[in-house]
Amino acid sequence: MRKPFKFKQFSIHQDQCAMKIGTDGVLLGAWASVSEDPYAILDIGAGTGLIALMLAQRANASSIDAIEIDEKAYEQCVENFESSPWGDLLFCYHAGLDEFVEEIEEQYELIVSNPPFYTEEVSSGNTSRDMARQNQSLPFEELLDGVSRLLTDHGRFATIIPHKEETAFLKIAASYNLFPKRITHVKGSPTSEIKRSLLELHFQESQPTPDSLTIELERHQYTQEYIDLTKDFYLKM
Repeated sequence: MRKPFKFKQFSIHQDQCAMKIGTDGVLLGAWASVSEDPYAILDIGAGTGLIALMLAQRANASSIDAIEIDEKAYEQCVENFESSPWGDLLFCYHAGLDEFVEEIEEQYELIVSNPPFYTEEVSSGNTSRDMARQNQSLPFEELLDGVSRLLTDHGRFATIIPHKEETAFLKIAASYNLFPKRITHVKGSPTSEIKRSLLELHFQESQPTPDSLTIELERHQYTQEYIDLTKDFYLKM
């Protein structure tokens, strides 16, 4: 068994997961707002459980649920939850979003999702990795429909998507009466183009001015804003 990925307050085993820990998940887990003290949180497409665990560390929630459709990823997520300091708070369902929406009656103040990205079909030869990466396994339309049903009236939905998808994503979101409350554009370095959009949506109409986040000044030299965002998690920050 490979060694787990160690964070300051928890560890993540990821040998059974198609999608490994990456910057996107850490960004979302650190950026999603917990300022409203959400008592019920949902992570859609939990993978290793990273984002749910980060929110368990940051928030004073009374319950954090996660759903994961891939069987091996689900089993690994449960293992990571149970070995964490918040095992009694975290619960993972082995389900797709569509069946979860049909069966669950409660709603959530905060929903997070690091969804599959690639709208174009790509094949790496690894079926579960391709499924985790391609949004035919969870199209944006299905994601936003599910969120609109599961989110409380004053709740927030936080996600990270490719920047090139932002306009289309927000258009679909608006059709479900979900509008941006915060937008952060993420760049790898000062000279690179915007790669990701961090979005926080809610049911009130608003047009926030996007802010920006740059991860590195140069290779392995992180910006102060990225350090400030992630220092409670990474061992070496």
